[in-house]
Amino acid sequence: MDSSNLGSVPEDEQHRQDSSTPVVSAFASRPDRPPTNSSSEKYSPLDWSDYFDREEDVSIPDSDDVFHLYMAGTEGPVVFCLHGGGYSGLSFALSASKIKEKARVVTMDLRGHGKSSSENDLVLSIETMCNDVFSVLKVLYGDSPPAIVLVGHSMGGSVAVHIAAKKTLRSLAALVVVDVVEGTAMASLVHMQKILSGRMQHFSSIEKAIEWSVRGGSLRNIDSARVSIPTTLKYDDSKKCYVYRARLEQTEQYWRGWYDGLSEKFLSSPVPKLLLLAGTDRLDRALTIGQMQGKFQMVVVRHTGHAIQEDVPEEFAALILNFIGRNRIGPHGVEIPGLARPRPAQAQPEPKS
Repeated sequence: MDSSNLGSVPEDEQHRQDSSTPVVSAFASRPDRPPTNSSSEKYSPLDWSDYFDREEDVSIPDSDDVFHLYMAGTEGPVVFCLHGGGYSGLSFALSASKIKEKARVVTMDLRGHGKSSSENDLVLSIETMCNDVFSVLKVLYGDSPPAIVLVGHSMGGSVAVHIAAKKTLRSLAALVVVDVVEGTAMASLVHMQKILSGRMQHFSSIEKAIEWSVRGGSLRNIDSARVSIPTTLKYDDSKKCYVYRARLEQTEQYWRGWYDGLSEKFLSSPVPKLLLLAGTDRLDRALTIGQMQGKFQMVVVRHTGHAIQEDVPEEFAALILNFIGRNRIGPHGVEIPGLARPRPAQAQPEPKS
């Protein structure tokens, strides 16, 4: 989410004018180098359909809320992915294209993000976001949901943990939290407004925003940035430029609620748990003790930034699929203590004539 100015439109225009002026060189007789991709081509957007099978808008009954989903795969448990603050469901695009080979994948644009629309995009309380996910699952699967592996990155990881801790999602089979720890997150909140205000706020084109995300270091995988960044932006007609879709700076009142008590809730979730971290110094005391007691599996993913699922999508997908396989999670889940496994409907005998 950090940013820096990569140059304005006038500078680009000046560069084009300068490059059109012929230059006399002693090396003019040398053959020209092979043509290379221009910056606009290198950072051009990629379409979601290269990674997902379909997209869908889910309307929530008795409200004006409509949540946008991307789906892939036809068999196995449902890997239901929740993105971080300021990202979108397409944050999982590259990893979904691998996971769908052995499981179904559903990614959701959370409230105030991506292509989703709601009655109030600024109400990002943890309860509201949890209820949004429950509502979407209800519309998708009714009273007989398949086995669900809930995956959450950063803010989405907080939502996933709170959902799991409620113990009301009967078909929840596993929980995966990506690079969010209560202690570190709570300590960083005092700096968040400064971080948000210090990032680049306006982009002359989507390509410029993609370029900034890679050069600025927030994402390390160009292809992932090319598919995920466009839906994190919207065009501002008054400013004649692209700005961020999510107005995170206006949701500060909810930030503490995302992470307060997160470690204990994570440890209390009665399903197999996987914690993926980008660094080794992230565990707080509760998680350190829990890990020593074998209450969850932890993997430190090397050579990646905060968005592990974007920076190393193949490794991320392999970790998810290995976790599913190790815990023998199928389309109907496994028996988990503390959770009631949904029973298949019994066929009623036909009345005798």
